[in-house]
Amino acid sequence: MEMETVMARPGLPLDEAFESIADKRVNAVVVQGSMVRQEVVDFAMTHRLPAFGISRELPAAGGLMGYFANFAEMYRDTAVYIDKILKGAKPSDLPVNFPTKYELVINLKTAKALGLTVPATLIARADEVIE
Repeated sequence: MEMETVMARPGLPLDEAFESIADKRVNAVVVQGSMVRQEVVDFAMTHRLPAFGISRELPAAGGLMGYFANFAEMYRDTAVYIDKILKGAKPSDLPVNFPTKYELVINLKTAKALGLTVPATLIARADEVIE
């Protein structure tokens, strides 16, 4: 597998990035969380590209899949840290925590439109399936 990076900035026109992707004839796109916009999903669908990302918003907007850390869990961990700091703990003494719970959202409607079959084992592992 070969990866190609195409730079785009939130809030700026995506025409140049879209042209670059179309010229490279890629097989799929990975969308940065801050770039989830309907025009990105529309471009992916027009070019029959599965779109993957790190947010729930991407598959909800029509992208194929999203795999991301559970933000509610991360916010709870943050509250625990803040509580410890307010009770006198030094931030530098606290361990670094990484997300431990992730979510997978699959859009089967998009998979069908792209002519893709999602394995039943992957569907069974998904936290949410959009049909």
